[in-house]
Amino acid sequence: QVQLVESGGGLVQAGGSLRLTCAASGRTFSTYAMGWFRQAPGKERETVATINWSGVITYYIDSVKGRFTISRDNAKNTVYLQMNSLKPEDTAIYYCAAKRTFGVLTTTTQYDSWGRGTQVTVSS
Repeated sequence: QVQLVESGGGLVQAGGSLRLTCAASGRTFSTYAMGWFRQAPGKERETVATINWSGVITYYIDSVKGRFTISRDNAKNTVYLQMNSLKPEDTAIYYCAAKRTFGVLTTTTQYDSWGRGTQVTVSS
């Protein structure tokens, strides 16, 4: 399995931006589907955005479409989540996850490697 480390979280005012980074270990990063997920207090973990191995196919939940962008750099073993126009309801711990597959994955249960998460707090 791949090891994942998230960074880039923090406190931001509503309307602001943050860029999350997930650094992955290993030499086979380009064979992994990657995703960003979040979990707010008292709520279940939910998918935010996912990206296939090549970066060509992406998926977003409706609430972040047009505001968030997922991307990856296979040469740097890194996946990003650019978050713009942040809202207080985006406040959560954000997790990066991976699954070795050439398929397109959209649900939390499909991923088997997880990072420890990074806190994102959006103040109103």
